[in-house]
Amino acid sequence: MAKAVAMPMRPLGDTGMKVSVLCLGAMMFGAWGNPDHDDSIKIIHKALDSGINFIDTADVYSAGESEEIVGKALKGGKRQHVVLATKVHGQMGDDPNQEGNSRRWIMQEVDNSLRRLQTDWIDLYQIHRPDPTTNIDETLGALTDLVRMGKIRAFGSSTFPASQIVEAQWVASDRSRERFLCEQPPYSMLIRGIESDILPTTQKYGMGVIVWSPLAGGWLSGKWRKGKDAPTSKRAERMPDRYDLSIPGNQAKLDAADALGKLAEANDMTLPELAVAFTIRHPAVTSAIIGPRTMEQLTSQLGAATAELSDELLDAIDKIVPPGTNASNVEQAWDNPALHPENLRR
Repeated sequence: MAKAVAMPMRPLGDTGMKVSVLCLGAMMFGAWGNPDHDDSIKIIHKALDSGINFIDTADVYSAGESEEIVGKALKGGKRQHVVLATKVHGQMGDDPNQEGNSRRWIMQEVDNSLRRLQTDWIDLYQIHRPDPTTNIDETLGALTDLVRMGKIRAFGSSTFPASQIVEAQWVASDRSRERFLCEQPPYSMLIRGIESDILPTTQKYGMGVIVWSPLAGGWLSGKWRKGKDAPTSKRAERMPDRYDLSIPGNQAKLDAADALGKLAEANDMTLPELAVAFTIRHPAVTSAIIGPRTMEQLTSQLGAATAELSDELLDAIDKIVPPGTNASNVEQAWDNPALHPENLRR
């Protein structure tokens, strides 16, 4: 019987922490995905037993239920061995001040997350999205105080454009604040735009990079193939513009996903394995978030942590979706919050 290969670990930017190359994303635990708490906890425990020491969640996932499930799963001594990350920004109630990146909300919501997670500290506290209504210095000031209070160990950003990542670094230096030490952008074989600006920027500032949606919102799950009926999902119902095949950009994604699926098969890999392995192959990437809803989905992606991708295979991927580009312009607003219609209308 072959000996199992240990889960590779990497430094999380300049935080001083080491994390597994696969990060367990908890978005699908709770009402948004798997409502069975016991089953979700089993998936978390399986991930930990497989060598994953990094868990990412957010207050907004299932309105706090995801954090509660993670908190239950880490009881009994497991918490101290886990690098635990969560996020703040999304709307958590009807009160207009129960969202955003203001000092008032951050200071209030961090205590709510600590309570739901049943922990005394958060290893990585992330600003889930930029907030055009709040000065970045106010946000950095609140986060700096939380570090000094011991409630969080480090903090980072999520889905920030390169320009705002740079601005935050300069403001932190100018105002003597603690700085963003990590960025969490979307990245996959279909969505490679961050290779041209985000990843070089994070490398310049010594930031860790935790990429989300390596399966490109399900397009690289292996279910989207030519000659097959388009799969149905809650995600497709919520965001039809990203999945409707009558839209040319989505047809382009299907073409690319089908070609990548054939490439994976030719290299004795599943498409999800290839997709996740590709993202952690980039030298700027620390860890890739996998967000399973079921045990099968978790186990199907674990092999990506130690998969070897040859230069020839990487060249073949580049021919399907060139470096620094997206397979479709449908994803442009997703990559860059500054271009999202809601922000353009503010």
